[in-house]
Amino acid sequence: MWDLVLTIVLLVVMIGAALLASFFAVFLAFAGDSCGASTVCDYDRMGTGMLIALIGPLAVGLLALIAAVIVLVLRRLAFWIPIAGIVLIAAVFFGGAALTISGVEGATF
Repeated sequence: MWDLVLTIVLLVVMIGAALLASFFAVFLAFAGDSCGASTVCDYDRMGTGMLIALIGPLAVGLLALIAAVIVLVLRRLAFWIPIAGIVLIAAVFFGGAALTISGVEGATF
C-alpha cells in the first residue's frame, strides 16, 4: 500500500516537474537576443535545442507515467520510476538548454 501512495505522489511531482521544465523552455528563445551584427548564431541548433527542451520533458514524463502504471498493475515496486523520470526530465531539459546556448557564439551555460 505504501508503494502505491508514494508512487502516486511522486507521479504528481514528476508531472509538475515536466510541465515546469517545458514552461521554462519557452524562455530559451531569449538566448537569441544577443544575435545580430556582431554575434553570429546558429539558428538551426538553437531551434533544435529549444524543441528538445520543450517537448523532451513532456515525452519523458509520459513514458515514465505509462511505465509506472504498468509496473503498478503487475504489483511490483514502482516508486523508483517517477524518481528516475524526474532525473531524466532534468537531464533532457538541461541538454536542450545547453544545445540552445551552444548555438550562440561566445555564450556560456
